[in-house]
Amino acid sequence: MKSVRHLITLAACLTFTAMAEDAKDTGFVSLFDGATLKGWHPSAKSGHSRTSGNTSGGRWVVEDGAITGSQDIPGNGGIILTDEEYGDFEISLEMRNDFGPDSGLFLRCTETGKCFQAMIDYHGGGNVMGIYGEGLGGKPHLRNYSFNDTPESIKIHEEFNGVKQLVAFPMTAEKWADFWKHGTWQELRARIEGNPPHITTWIKGVKFMEWTETEKRLDDKGHIGLQVHGGGDTTKQFVRYRNIRIKSLDKDKPKDAKPAAEAGK
Repeated sequence: MKSVRHLITLAACLTFTAMAEDAKDTGFVSLFDGATLKGWHPSAKSGHSRTSGNTSGGRWVVEDGAITGSQDIPGNGGIILTDEEYGDFEISLEMRNDFGPDSGLFLRCTETGKCFQAMIDYHGGGNVMGIYGEGLGGKPHLRNYSFNDTPESIKIHEEFNGVKQLVAFPMTAEKWADFWKHGTWQELRARIEGNPPHITTWIKGVKFMEWTETEKRLDDKGHIGLQVHGGGDTTKQFVRYRNIRIKSLDKDKPKDAKPAAEAGK
């Protein structure tokens, strides 16, 4: 009887967990169909497309159900952007990048690559889910840890660039290797609201960064982008993204809504 009760309790817990996950994901819609780049376009207008006369914006293809990016020729990177622009939103994706390329999740991005970046600098000295002002003079530049020479080894920062972290690193450096498994798909999330924006980032549901900007540096809306950094030679190393989903947080009234003065007539 005990074992039956235990199984019933376990089943109830699993059901509750599944419901909680479903509730958390309510309102998300897909930005990537898993087979084509429909709804996306590369841009060679950022500073990462450095080769003279090159207009490719790097190499972007769909492989094994993931948007896969690399330099097309040594030194030439770029960005791939959503065709649509977004204002306040939360974005979720899964990433499985090689350890070496410098990438990023670009929020409210321009065609020239200016944005608030949720960093995916997956290399020695880099960081995942810190916040960086791309093309904005590096304002802000925030992180609470940096990778050492391997993805399993990190250094924790209580402050970075003289700024004390609003979100303390959520585990010990030793626990990181258990939390982050290189070579597996990792869920990353970022939320941006308001302007100047309030930005929050998560890795596998754990909050890693939160920041409220002090200046309005970009328009209220922009593209969502993925990056392959220029410089060096990373033609044989790849960034991979799948399950890209967005939830709109825009509080604008519907287009067909009448002004309050007219609604009472």
